[in-house]
Amino acid sequence: MGKVSDDRRGSSTERGYGYKWQKSRDAHLRANPYCTMCSCDRRPVAATVVDHKVPPKLKEAKDSGDPVRIKAAWKLFWDPENWAGLCKFCHDSTKQRIEKSGRVPGCHADGRPVDPGHHWNR
Repeated sequence: MGKVSDDRRGSSTERGYGYKWQKSRDAHLRANPYCTMCSCDRRPVAATVVDHKVPPKLKEAKDSGDPVRIKAAWKLFWDPENWAGLCKFCHDSTKQRIEKSGRVPGCHADGRPVDPGHHWNR
């Protein structure tokens, strides 16, 4: 059983992260062992977290009571194409910053912004 949570997100089990997720997560990390954000050939970094590229917002869908929304959230939650292996640092900092700001932080060596949506890259 998942940990009870009094925050707005609900418990991990309420958000879909039960036993089935743990097994799927472990299999994904075995097949995709390196962080997709910071790992490179010269510096491989182990992935320890499976992140949803697009957050499924399962609890919000359940709270809405809308069966179509709930079905879509579950579909997104279990879609392996929506999963990315990340190291804990990238998951807890870089990915969170991207989700909150809507921008990819940082610059290339020549000073151009990394974010493909930045007006300098259009």
